[in-house]
Amino acid sequence: MLNKKEAKKIINEIEKTLECKIDGSIEIAEYKNMKFLFIDRKLYGMIVNGHPFLNVLGLKKYKARKKFVVVDDGAIKYILNGANIMAAGVTDADEDIKINEIVWVKDCRGLPLAIGKALMDGKEMKEAKKGKAVENMHHIGDKIWKMATGEKT
Repeated sequence: MLNKKEAKKIINEIEKTLECKIDGSIEIAEYKNMKFLFIDRKLYGMIVNGHPFLNVLGLKKYKARKKFVVVDDGAIKYILNGANIMAAGVTDADEDIKINEIVWVKDCRGLPLAIGKALMDGKEMKEAKKGKAVENMHHIGDKIWKMATGEKT
């Protein structure tokens, strides 16, 4: 369990970064060189590059509105197999995204699919026709997803 000051700092950073409202108690757990965030005892986030960020399940629950990349339906199956997000499949992106920031990827209906590291800024992702836009770090169906949902690995 975190003390109230540490928990508030993590919540504030997530809320500011993703423009969403987080409520609940926060705990941090370490597993295989990774730090995970539990909100009300559910695995809803992680610490990435020293910063808290929601995982795919957390993004579904808390409905983030910033740091997003939208992909076309043709990209979904590749992303769910762990592929990086290619600029050709990006249909929209938050223009405030900067290179190396952690971002989340959603389909055109708003369903969160993955989180990753931006390899282009948001404006470039929208305009580029080729190249890697986002390095896929976590997606629906991977080990983190299975830990969070309780699916068998």
